[in-house]
Amino acid sequence: MAKAHILVLPMPAQGHVTPLMELSHRLVDHGFEVTFVNTEAHHALVVAALQAAGGASAMAGIHLASISDGVEDDEERKDISKLIDSCTRNMPGNLERLIAGMEAAGRPKVKWLIPDVCAWWSFDVAKRLGIRVASLWPASAACLAINLRIPSLTEEGLLDNKG
Repeated sequence: MAKAHILVLPMPAQGHVTPLMELSHRLVDHGFEVTFVNTEAHHALVVAALQAAGGASAMAGIHLASISDGVEDDEERKDISKLIDSCTRNMPGNLERLIAGMEAAGRPKVKWLIPDVCAWWSFDVAKRLGIRVASLWPASAACLAINLRIPSLTEEGLLDNKG
């Protein structure tokens, strides 16, 4: 029986990549085939870190892939609002092309997408392609609870548009 193919997609920001990479290792340990998709900028950092750590054995069955976030300038990448805007505009199409390319190259069909919650745009891609989604919030539960309450706190007048 073929291994189920899972595509893991972190948000390209500090504190988001490592938790999803740890999850990817656990998925491989349980018999899944995992493709870890980073932005091109983060992909280069991961590959450099792997080479420093002794090479591909550190990835133990995780396939690495990258797509463009559309950000041309590293200074712009430091501006989180510009990064999010660029990711939202550019990454959906790039992700679809990556998945189609993997299938055309003979890789197993992606059955599951596990994106970072902050990569919300990927949910629509998965729906269009008939891929199931299970999302991960890499920060604390308290942080998630606050984020989920922001709309009601605004409606109740406890917060305004400036926080």
